[in-house]
Amino acid sequence: MSETVSGEELEKINGYAREPLTEDKVFVFRVALCDNDIDRDGEKFSSGALEKLAELFKGRTGIFDHDPKSSKQTARIFDTWVETLPEKTTTDGEVYRRLMAKAYMVRTASNGDLISEIQGGIKKEVSVSCTMGKKLCSVCGADMYKGGCDHEKGGEYGGKLCYHILDEPLDAYEWSFVAVPAQVNAGVTKRFALREKQESTDKSYELALAREAFEKDVLRLSYF
Repeated sequence: MSETVSGEELEKINGYAREPLTEDKVFVFRVALCDNDIDRDGEKFSSGALEKLAELFKGRTGIFDHDPKSSKQTARIFDTWVETLPEKTTTDGEVYRRLMAKAYMVRTASNGDLISEIQGGIKKEVSVSCTMGKKLCSVCGADMYKGGCDHEKGGEYGGKLCYHILDEPLDAYEWSFVAVPAQVNAGVTKRFALREKQESTDKSYELALAREAFEKDVLRLSYF
């Protein structure tokens, strides 16, 4: 069932509407966008990144499978916050935090089935599309966008697990309903748009980007 919409929330929703909407015209639901735990890709958002993404994702549209067609737009985020669960810890021992959002849809004859699927838990997993300014090695702190290092994700070095820390978000584009989650704890998946390559002759930077693209292609192929 749609959450009860307070007057304050309805005011936020109407900040995105061209004509005022009433409570009976909207369907509101919560969504966990991403968290600070290590996901299946061997990556995690830093706590600071979650705070910045909370601002960047306000007003962002929800679509399907990252298809940018306007016909795929289905919902819009009108409120965000970072939720801390002190009783839960991440794989690397931090207090668990996740980026939560409230989204709304305008009730129409055509989206009744989708609303039912959301209410029934069928449409649940989501993926975020954003650009990160840094991707840091958990072992040595090297930035993968600036040459990287020799540490491999998933390996242990001196008893320390190697994973990549996603930090300093630059922009958020959209969030999508998808089928296969990468972030296990939050029940969401994510996708990144790489930063545009700045003019550089640093071949290690190019290799880092190429390796990331290759890893994600292997992951997709292994699923299928």
